[in-house]
Amino acid sequence: MLTGLDPADLVVGAFAALAAVWTSLRLLPPGTSHVRPSALSRLVFHFLWQSVVAGVDVARRALHPSFVVYPVGLPPGPARNMFTTLMSLLPGTVPTGSAENGGILIHCLDVEQPVAGQLAVEEALFARVIGGSHSDG
Repeated sequence: MLTGLDPADLVVGAFAALAAVWTSLRLLPPGTSHVRPSALSRLVFHFLWQSVVAGVDVARRALHPSFVVYPVGLPPGPARNMFTTLMSLLPGTVPTGSAENGGILIHCLDVEQPVAGQLAVEEALFARVIGGSHSDG
């Protein structure tokens, strides 16, 4: 779909799918268990409902302005920029800019968590990796 339609790709894909099915059946033959349709439908409904509830919760948290100012110890420059990038990969935290006191403004999904403490641990580990100086903020 992304690179265009080539009939040879369909042949390769079909062969790969058949090889995967054959390998799966050889490694783990079908068991004696059976699927109960009514239980499956309840499981699917439950899963979909929980997905909607979780999605609404994450959307509410993401759109609710919950910020923490983190007093970063790394000096401005490439090391601080790399650490800010690392912070953006951590679940529930997104650096959004600089605070007036020189810290970093962090958008958090849950400000009840010890975000600043967790980031201090990450910063200390990062500072050791790059061999840079690190103050306690």
